[in-house]
Amino acid sequence: MEKVIVITGASRGIGAATALMAAQQGYRICINYLTDHQAAESLLGQVRSLGAEAISVRADASVEDEVIQLFHRVDQELGPVTALVNNAGTIGQQSRVEEMSEFRLLKMMKTNVVGPMLCAKHALLRMARRHGGQGGAIVNVSSVAARLGSPNEYVDYAASKGALDTFTVGLAKEVAGEGVRVNGVRPGYIHTGFHALSGDPDRVSKLEAGLPMGRGGQPEEVAEAILWLLSEKASYSTGSFIDLGGGR
Repeated sequence: MEKVIVITGASRGIGAATALMAAQQGYRICINYLTDHQAAESLLGQVRSLGAEAISVRADASVEDEVIQLFHRVDQELGPVTALVNNAGTIGQQSRVEEMSEFRLLKMMKTNVVGPMLCAKHALLRMARRHGGQGGAIVNVSSVAARLGSPNEYVDYAASKGALDTFTVGLAKEVAGEGVRVNGVRPGYIHTGFHALSGDPDRVSKLEAGLPMGRGGQPEEVAEAILWLLSEKASYSTGSFIDLGGGR
């Protein structure tokens, strides 16, 4: 069976590292992105240079019509999906709950919770044996924040990742008998551009000394865990999480 992976929010950071690593492991790769076309095309070139068959697809992973089009492109150009990495996510400016607008809260939940659920739905329609699929695996990219709550910073983000964790556990049990495994990773302080979205681009560098391991993580370290969970080496793992927080 050909290995076909869809990675949402793959143009940079953890998603990009996962795409590059997947290319080295023989996957056909769909690089999904929302806004950064240049970064996605650059990554596409790197992935193809490693010998992988790959496409880049612009789609909002939290809008079902666009998710449908995304998977249709994958069906036509790469083949039936066997692996999904729900990596796309957002975060807001650091603030207390009483300062958060309804718009911010709705955007947070739509992107970080509804989006992964929609992408999982359309992956399952292709993977699950009850729909004629050959099985597969899903990895949801959560956060250490789901365990810690992120008070005085972004409780809404932490809550969205907590919801994603609950979804991971529930879906894993729902489809375990249909050939699909569902697991999660919980990154902590990772050296990517993600923290710029919260208004603190140097956050990891400023705080890493306080971590038990004394350093922030690299996106490749998260990608290693994601690819392991997707692989046959993790064949008896479902509904589980790998924390990648340096001991935090």
